[in-house]
Amino acid sequence: MKTCKIELKNQYSFVEGGTLECIVMEKPYDADKVWKRPAVIVVPGGGYGLVSKREGQPVANAFLARGFQAFILDYLCGGENGYSYPEQLFELSAAVDYIKKNAEELYVNADEIFVVGFSAGGHLVGNLAVEHQNVSKKTGVELDCKPTAVGLAYPVIYEEGHLGSYKNLLYGYTDEAKAELLKTLNLHEAVNEQTPPAFVWTTAGDKVVRPDCSLKYVLALEERKIPYELHVYPQGGHGLSTADLEVNQEGAHLRRISTWLEDCADFFRLFVTEKFKM
Repeated sequence: MKTCKIELKNQYSFVEGGTLECIVMEKPYDADKVWKRPAVIVVPGGGYGLVSKREGQPVANAFLARGFQAFILDYLCGGENGYSYPEQLFELSAAVDYIKKNAEELYVNADEIFVVGFSAGGHLVGNLAVEHQNVSKKTGVELDCKPTAVGLAYPVIYEEGHLGSYKNLLYGYTDEAKAELLKTLNLHEAVNEQTPPAFVWTTAGDKVVRPDCSLKYVLALEERKIPYELHVYPQGGHGLSTADLEVNQEGAHLRRISTWLEDCADFFRLFVTEKFKM
């Protein structure tokens, strides 16, 4: 196993920060052949005010065990003392581009880069899904940052879905500028033909981010015939991460919700060529 941390600002001049943690297997223990895995970048939530640790490494470890090279993005947050939009989009775009450009040394198939985000991290991943084709123009640097598919866990999708996330993300913008940005930051309104497939899950009992965020996004995908999978679990609140006892208090509903990891991995496998044994 190989682990390292990449400071994105040392690789890309258009970002102010962002750290990409890499957790990768180097090769099969019984083979010398060229070997690559698909990759999953995990993007934790935190309302764009913090980056949740419990939605980072536990999730990355789960995908590593399911045959994916694992990465975690620790991005700069917004708010009064932070960095407002589009810094977060640029950091995630740089992370995807970095993995693609360094795929050989990371034992990654560059055509199979998946991104999973939670809550506000889900908003960030969704933002990349609808905006990846415009990032090169915005940064002035040619980037290859389109994900193969994305996973959105109880995602923030539109402003009323979680006002606090948008307040932090757009801190310092005028009302006029906010109104213009919301045309793409209300993600269900920005889905387009270049938006990648998505695995989406939430809980009907989420009292923090409105569950209809997930429904609105999936309906936009359906309208454009973009592949998706949606799970709305009838029990459970917000921020469940892996939905196991490693990061949650005991609850009967958790065992059922924790199946999202295998379901998401299976969804991603629809878009991979690797023949790894599970």
